[in-house]
Amino acid sequence: MATKKNNQSNKDINYYKKKFWRVFAYSLLGILAFFLFASWGLFGSMPSFEDLENPDSNLATEIISSDGVVIGKYFKTNRSQLKYSDLPKNLVDALVATEDARFYEHSGIDGRGTLRAAFSLGTNGGASTITQQLAKQLFHRGGSSFLPFRIVQKIKEWIIAIRLERQYTKNEILAMYCNVYDFGNYAVGVSSAAQTYFSKDPKDLTIDESAILVGMFNNSSLYNPLRNPVGVKNRRDVVLGQMVKAKMITKAEKEKYQALPIALKFKLESHREGMATYFREYLRDYMKKWVAENKKPDGSDYDIYKDGLKIYTTIDSRMQQYAEEAVSAHMQNLQQQFFIEQKTNKNAPFVNITQAETDRIMMQAMKNSVRWAQMKEMDKSEDDIIASFKVKTKMRVFTWKGERDTTMTPLDSIRYYKHFLQSGLMSMEPQTGAIKAWVGGINYKYFQYDHVGQGARQVGSTFKPFVYATAIEELNMSPCDSILDGPFMIHKGRHHVTADWEPRNSDYRYRGMVTLKQALAASINTVSAKLIDRTSPEAVVELTKKLGVKTEIPVQPSIALGAVDITVEDMVAAYSTFANQGVYVKPQFLSRIENKSGEVIYEPIPESHDVLNKDIAFAVIKLLQGVTESGSGVRLRTQGGGSGDNRWTGYPYMFTNPIAGKTGTTQNQSDGWFMGMVPNLVTGVWVGCEDRSARFKSLTYGQGATAALPVWGYFMKKCYADKNLQISKGEFERPANLSIKVDCYTRPTIVKDTTATEQNTDEFEL
Repeated sequence: MATKKNNQSNKDINYYKKKFWRVFAYSLLGILAFFLFASWGLFGSMPSFEDLENPDSNLATEIISSDGVVIGKYFKTNRSQLKYSDLPKNLVDALVATEDARFYEHSGIDGRGTLRAAFSLGTNGGASTITQQLAKQLFHRGGSSFLPFRIVQKIKEWIIAIRLERQYTKNEILAMYCNVYDFGNYAVGVSSAAQTYFSKDPKDLTIDESAILVGMFNNSSLYNPLRNPVGVKNRRDVVLGQMVKAKMITKAEKEKYQALPIALKFKLESHREGMATYFREYLRDYMKKWVAENKKPDGSDYDIYKDGLKIYTTIDSRMQQYAEEAVSAHMQNLQQQFFIEQKTNKNAPFVNITQAETDRIMMQAMKNSVRWAQMKEMDKSEDDIIASFKVKTKMRVFTWKGERDTTMTPLDSIRYYKHFLQSGLMSMEPQTGAIKAWVGGINYKYFQYDHVGQGARQVGSTFKPFVYATAIEELNMSPCDSILDGPFMIHKGRHHVTADWEPRNSDYRYRGMVTLKQALAASINTVSAKLIDRTSPEAVVELTKKLGVKTEIPVQPSIALGAVDITVEDMVAAYSTFANQGVYVKPQFLSRIENKSGEVIYEPIPESHDVLNKDIAFAVIKLLQGVTESGSGVRLRTQGGGSGDNRWTGYPYMFTNPIAGKTGTTQNQSDGWFMGMVPNLVTGVWVGCEDRSARFKSLTYGQGATAALPVWGYFMKKCYADKNLQISKGEFERPANLSIKVDCYTRPTIVKDTTATEQNTDEFEL
């Protein structure tokens, strides 16, 4: 009986052994099949070899200055690519110590970590390696809450992680992970996060800053430094503790960093803020046309928002910063005076216009507004839309002291914004055409019209050098030739004039015989009129076109006084021709474009052509030097002050080097200009309100010498202070065997009261 029971017992044991091994074998085969089917994509697509080789990284296109600074980006996802060598060692150490201590030991899956997580049911830490987290970020992002799906996703992560480990080195995997993680606030990747939260490049991150970013890898929504500083500090301290455990820092260092507060220098990267906003928008418009004409090797279109292009520009970040600072400082200063003058103006900021003209301006502004467009889309009637502009509403407005919350009607806000003086500045190397600085306005967020490349404004007396250059070329005149400043008239019928035209000087007086150099320095209108009468308007227009001016110029004698609309960009290019010995070089803002792999996919070809011979170009330079020696630009060299000197931002300038320049002021002081040149840099500045009827009432503040010249002076002071820029203080190159007399006899200077107002510097064009 006992023997029978023993046989039965042995039979049962063998049965269960066989059953166990059968279940084990089937389970193992099932798991292997599951992994195999998953790798084949039966449970959802898996990345191919090509996908692993070139993962969809959705990279932002970077705009890079000539001195190697990223001045802006185009992106839907703000992500920049970093190489492992670009990552700070302290961040890599912190990441490995916190997220995956055995990163350098495993092949994509940490077996010990997986078993620990399985036996503790996830209560003793997760099991995802950095490689698995990268796989998740690259190929399927969020996890499912449904357990069977979550298991499938986890298996797919394992498979992709193993493939990634075979495809890339450990350092490349670390760099990729640091490039794809979303840190919130539109910052994807360590590069964008460092700029957004600390306003610095990754290589400059301190240990505690790196610990903050590594802490965010755990959960960037929860550990957001802006919303949860306490939680971020605690998480940072955990990361520092892990670094101590891994012997990457000492206990003393940990305590030192733990004592530090969370110190942010937050700067949200957006298309409407940051450096060179107007230039970046101009470049974006250019790139829209570029992608239509330049295709990828496979024939598809480039996408500037996700293809990770690198656009290398000619802009110098230092000069751009100085230009923006100069515009901001002077416009804030000048705006105070404008507000003071408008306090007694019942129709502010408009001067000497009728109610009908005012209504037309305001109606046009309403129709151009976003509010009007939005309400039109809602099928609102015109009467309803106009009525909505008269209802008070809460809004945030621009002021020179920062944004301010207020309550006013949209109609009042339109009138408020029309008070603001605008400015445009462009700076260019005349020999290369390289644009070094571009400031299209005072604040792109609130005023998006670009006054450099987009807005053509009347140029006033800055047009006169084109007339003088034509006279020197056509009539064989020189800066030292004399001409009579006296009453002058072009009669009806001559040069297409429809009525007798008699120009007058701005000070309503005549000086008798003067040299051309004296005439341009004093901006004498009658002399310019006489010169264009002798050369013909057609000859002046022809030369101006050769100088690169694209706007249509009327063939009329009045253009001699500047009754012509030209952009700042075209004016700078035209003046650069004189500084470049008569050779016009088309303004250039691109150096090259690279794809995300660093391959050059585009290099522009410089465009240039001869306009004037060297002697004539140099003669014009000598004429323009007279403006800063004795004319309206003389305040660049003085320190005595004068009328309106409290609005000459940066004064005294006290430049002693050769400067060629010209001020310009249009009728009723609607536009103020200054064109300034040194041998290797030409800069043009325009100042005025959006509407020409919004202006200063007098020449004291409305003339180019007060409105625009100080921007140039302040900008150049900053450029000269930066020795690395190497802006020239030398003489303009004098042609060998110069055939034109340029060194004129001048009487000895008479000492006078330098605080007196210069009467002959104001300009007024009819």
